[in-house]
Amino acid sequence: MNIYETDQLLSEYLLFHYGDAKDVLPWEFGPLVALDFPVRCVTELLPISGRADFDAALDVGCATGRSSFELARFCRRVTGIDFSARFVEAAQRVKEDGTIEFECAEEGKRRRRCTGNVPPEIDRSRVNFETGDAQDLSSKLDGADLVLACNLICRLTEPGKFFRRLPKLLRRGGILILCSPYTWMENFTPCANWPGSRSPEDHSAFEGIQKILSPDFELLGTRDLPFLIREHARKYQWSVSHGSVWRRQ
Repeated sequence: MNIYETDQLLSEYLLFHYGDAKDVLPWEFGPLVALDFPVRCVTELLPISGRADFDAALDVGCATGRSSFELARFCRRVTGIDFSARFVEAAQRVKEDGTIEFECAEEGKRRRRCTGNVPPEIDRSRVNFETGDAQDLSSKLDGADLVLACNLICRLTEPGKFFRRLPKLLRRGGILILCSPYTWMENFTPCANWPGSRSPEDHSAFEGIQKILSPDFELLGTRDLPFLIREHARKYQWSVSHGSVWRRQ
């Protein structure tokens, strides 16, 4: 079974996307700068592009949708796409209601009810969600002004298919925002399909991505973005995603 269809991952991602800071990290000594990653991957990386107004945007690998709603502050139309039907269903419920209730793990089988919300000033009608495969995106999506892909590429079987799709997916002058911790795992991505780091002597994944994208994209800047995923009350994943911003030439 796809782990992104399980109750555990759905709960973790709803908390990751919509959880109140105190629900996610109640301790002041914790890594507070790692909170609100789905918002920060927009607010900290989009300014590098020098633009703040877009028509059509795609959030590929949108999970439960918080980044898609944040994009709606800057984009008139946002399409959030994810392979997980349960993630998309949850994101759609948030769009309709502006809020969602869910359970988060405390200890063993103990659970706690949490509530997540979209800020009321965001126009949720600008956002739509659909299931889809980042490696096989419909041609109807071509010609977007902005593509966001956060923590996606190292969970694709063939990330090269996504990279090769980008020149048509974005119109000339369009902006691409990539984020990844480059957590390559062979149960998700066969080693032969990694863009780098396949051997001790190989170039890094980002160097490989630069080589793939450079014929069609100009690199505008990079930034490191920490993020925190809560597994239960006393166990977390702390990671650092590498953000890069590109302009379609």
